[in-house]
Amino acid sequence: MSEDTASESPRAGAGTAEKRTDSPRETRETKDPKDPKDRRRDSAEAGSPDVKEEAAPPERRPHAEEQDGPVSESDALRSLTEGSGHDEAERSEALRAGAIADLIAQRLNADASGTRIGTLALFNETVSFGGGFHTGDAHAARTRPGGVSVLSLEAAELAEHIELFAQPDGYDEALDALRERRLLVLTGPPGSGREATAVNLLAESLALGGGEGGCHRLLTPSAVLEPGWEPPVKNAGYLAVLADGPAGVREFAGAFGVRGALASTSPPLRGESGDGVHRLAAVVAALRAADCHLVLTGGHDLDVLAAGPGGEHIARHTLVPVDPLAVVERRVLGHGGTADAHTDLQTLLESTGAIGALREQPAAHNAVRLASVISAGGDVAAAVAALRDPSDQVRAWFNRYREPEAVAFALAAAVLEESGYLTVADAAVKLRAALAPPDEAPPDLRFGDRLGHEQQWIRLDFPEDGAFGTGPPRVRFRNGLLGQVILAYAWNALDGRRDAVLEWLRRLLNHADLEVRARAAVAAGVLALADPHYAVHRYLTAWAGSTSWPLRQAAATALGVAGSRPETADAVWELLHRWARGDASAYQRRLAGTAANAVGGLLGRSSPDRAVDVLRSALDREDDWGTLPSVAWGGVHLIHQGQARVLLDGYLDWSEPQDLSPMVVKTLSAFVFAVSRPYEEPAVDADDADHAYVPGVPALLSGLPRHGDRLAELWARALARRPVQDAALEALREWIDENGEFSAYTGEKSGALDELARLLVAIARRRGRHRDRLLWWLEKWAADRDRPSANAARLRRAVERAS
Repeated sequence: MSEDTASESPRAGAGTAEKRTDSPRETRETKDPKDPKDRRRDSAEAGSPDVKEEAAPPERRPHAEEQDGPVSESDALRSLTEGSGHDEAERSEALRAGAIADLIAQRLNADASGTRIGTLALFNETVSFGGGFHTGDAHAARTRPGGVSVLSLEAAELAEHIELFAQPDGYDEALDALRERRLLVLTGPPGSGREATAVNLLAESLALGGGEGGCHRLLTPSAVLEPGWEPPVKNAGYLAVLADGPAGVREFAGAFGVRGALASTSPPLRGESGDGVHRLAAVVAALRAADCHLVLTGGHDLDVLAAGPGGEHIARHTLVPVDPLAVVERRVLGHGGTADAHTDLQTLLESTGAIGALREQPAAHNAVRLASVISAGGDVAAAVAALRDPSDQVRAWFNRYREPEAVAFALAAAVLEESGYLTVADAAVKLRAALAPPDEAPPDLRFGDRLGHEQQWIRLDFPEDGAFGTGPPRVRFRNGLLGQVILAYAWNALDGRRDAVLEWLRRLLNHADLEVRARAAVAAGVLALADPHYAVHRYLTAWAGSTSWPLRQAAATALGVAGSRPETADAVWELLHRWARGDASAYQRRLAGTAANAVGGLLGRSSPDRAVDVLRSALDREDDWGTLPSVAWGGVHLIHQGQARVLLDGYLDWSEPQDLSPMVVKTLSAFVFAVSRPYEEPAVDADDADHAYVPGVPALLSGLPRHGDRLAELWARALARRPVQDAALEALREWIDENGEFSAYTGEKSGALDELARLLVAIARRRGRHRDRLLWWLEKWAADRDRPSANAARLRRAVERAS
């Protein structure tokens, strides 16, 4: 077709439902000039296809979203087509954050352990404070010469520790060191069996040395540092247990001049005179003179303290925890047990999930408790479920560890689990600063050193070769639900720290690392689960209406997580509808945009019909076009979630009038935007099989076989309506010219072109001027001097033959 005759072919025609006309007179007689719909149809029809009106490029205005009042059609369409750089960043962040939200929601909704987030009975029990030893019954304590309160270990307690004791690695070396030095500092993580090992070491030392004074517990360990201290009972063994954490060591040594960096670094052990060497030497001398032995047990901070000046006078041993499965075997089978009995026990542990539970919580007392249930013939599966319940574990941990360093790292790991250690540590340092008074100098925080002590529920996964320099170690919880329970507990129970946590979380939302920002947004959703109403008024609404894109994205992601639970879903959907129906102010438009963003993620995948309803409410705002970009992106994300059918049905319904009413043009503009966006494979696959798209190709192009009829109708409407027509033609040519690349993805040389041919034939067969329009443009693209299209020529022949 030549350019001379092209003017006889219509560039745009009436809608697909219009009657075919044979003459201009028939067209005039079938329209009512007083009918507003017909007047809109007249204005929608374009003139000759080869004539394009040239318009001067408009001035760049401030972002339309920042202006109160309705946003014009031209501003909205320009923002949709020209704001690629800004929108591309938004799209990328939305997909990444949505993928992480999916993973978190799967953990939240998993019921493998019989526990869900939100079942914490936070205020139903009295709070107990962990750490140290209590005096117990007053009659059991005795005061001996030297002012030290001691408690004799009775036969039953000794038997409990000794009879079925499983020796840890290095036990013989520790025994030799205790017998030689008289004073042994035995350290290890809580639950590693420190006390049982200490009692066995003392009992065996006494047995080998002929001691008859028995074993005693020192109720005031710090008293051994007093000048002139002597063991109250001769030929005896003494056990002194320090509470874990800096507070326990501070209580032990602080009264005697050890202060300052004691809580977090390697301090010198100094007495009142400042000479720790003489103090420890005096303790050892007193023990030798009385033919006694002393085992001082504690955690990481005691180990650091003992490594300071004066440590050469004592023996030190770091306990390697015994395999909890070995503890169970010893407790259940004793020192013997047949091969069949061992096999039966192993089968029971595997079938009930006990092995996984003990790997998550390897403390020896957990193994002892489980062994007692097995020996008594109890419900082992129920005991395992109780052991894996993270609620009690989290409550007990927060009762024991109250120092800002410990709390800060636990919360940082809960927010940024799976991130690199350095990323988590940096975030923890910032949170610690908000939880504690400012330091004159940066604190010497070594979170990694304490992970096996205060933070046993966290593990560092190193690269395969185990070296720091070959890749970042990853921070992970042993139980996948722990991080969420920690967040819930901290948010609900640590009242004085809620503001600091929220401010810290908000700062993470501006982190340079996108993954950190996305995980922080997910954490905000976890916090909202406990009390959605509070969260909406405390921070979610402010974030959703902010001028900051990271905060709006965070609100959308958080609402996706909060709405993933049945008990909170209705409240979240009601909130999103309310935001979508707001007025034409810039603030309300931002709220509507956040609602559209939220339903394009996790919420839309689980409830696509409700998501499409929210998109319609956000779009149908009469002459205010400001929400069009947000709704268009929400639609793209919904398609990428595997919900194209529901969205396309919505687009068909909204554009049914096929006129130039705002809702029709907005809808068709959103559709053209969707068919123009390449598909980016998310990190988490949707469950719907309809989601199988080709990366790098518009999702609706690779979805042609599944949605052919719907796409044909929407393409026909878009190609026939101005001002959508120009963008639709550009998108269609992109589909046609990039088809060769698409075929390379699918491995089919002609399959994609065949699908396109069927699409164009279906459009051409609709009533109206669709066939003429397609033939004209296909001919024009085929003969384009600068960019001739062989695919367009082939498709033109297919349309001609079929019609």
